Amino acid sequence: MQISQAKLLDMYRNMKLSRMTEQRLDFLYKQGRLPGAIYPGIGQEASYVGCTLALEEGDTITTTHRDLAALLSRGISLEQVMTQHFAKENSPTGGRGEDNYFGDLGKGIFAGVSMLPDMYPVAVGSALYFKRKHMANVAMPFCGEGATARGDFHESLNWAAVFNLPVVFIVVNNQYAYSTPNTIEIPTEKVADRAKGYDIEAYSVDGNDVLDVYKAAKKAVDEARNGKGPLLIEARTMRMKGHAGHDGAEYVSEELLAEWAQKDPIERFEKYLFESGDLSVEKKSQVETDISGSIDKAVDFAQQSSYPEPDTLSEGVFHD
Repeated sequence: MQISQAKLLDMYRNMKLSRMTEQRLDFLYKQGRLPGAIYPGIGQEASYVGCTLALEEGDTITTTHRDLAALLSRGISLEQVMTQHFAKENSPTGGRGEDNYFGDLGKGIFAGVSMLPDMYPVAVGSALYFKRKHMANVAMPFCGEGATARGDFHESLNWAAVFNLPVVFIVVNNQYAYSTPNTIEIPTEKVADRAKGYDIEAYSVDGNDVLDVYKAAKKAVDEARNGKGPLLIEARTMRMKGHAGHDGAEYVSEELLAEWAQKDPIERFEKYLFESGDLSVEKKSQVETDISGSIDKAVDFAQQSSYPEPDTLSEGVFHD
């Protein structure tokens, strides 16, 4: 598969944007300046960016607490991210939330919920809508490997398979469901093997290789768009931080983290881009400078924004 330089640099910018944004959120959280929690996806950027960049306008995604990279690559702004985490009135949730549980229907992003993978059935519903309306669009729901043990995961795969819906299920296997390792939560060799019972084609890819992820996602999305769906992709990666900002992840061995640190998705892709001539030291520095400046502006904007007024508490409970 031939990938243009523009697409390669788009992948790089999106991964750097997510990494640098999460590093800033981690810094703000540790300073006690954020009212809520953070759920870092550091180390998993390639899994999200490689999948979402295979989508087109009009396609939909559903995400979880850790999927900031997917939100950003589908068009969520840094101002939306920062006002959300500072719980300001002009945030996507009007100051009611302070984490990644938000979306933007105008961009095809359904707001996630904390019970995983409750958004899988929602994605299947959007895929059913696409099929009934004869629309050439695809739904892409995300979840972690821990969520594949729940009934709604299997119900979603079953429904999508029975009705041959245009949906590409993404399972980001980051080795731990909070503190539970793969070895005692999944009976199959690969998470992708769970799709066999529904006669769904599934790929298990290196989730730290953005090119490997993108190629698999592009193939799956194209097939789903052309009536051959559903499909499933397992992206094998590693959660390099704790479950949340408060979690030190003492249950993960230093040896395992060191092993995965050698496979950092951004460092690997930078090496590839330098060797191919698609990235220079100057370009890399410019990307980092631009992103850092944009993050600074978004943080300032959020800090200067107002908190919601108490008398608005009951607003937003029901759809207006």
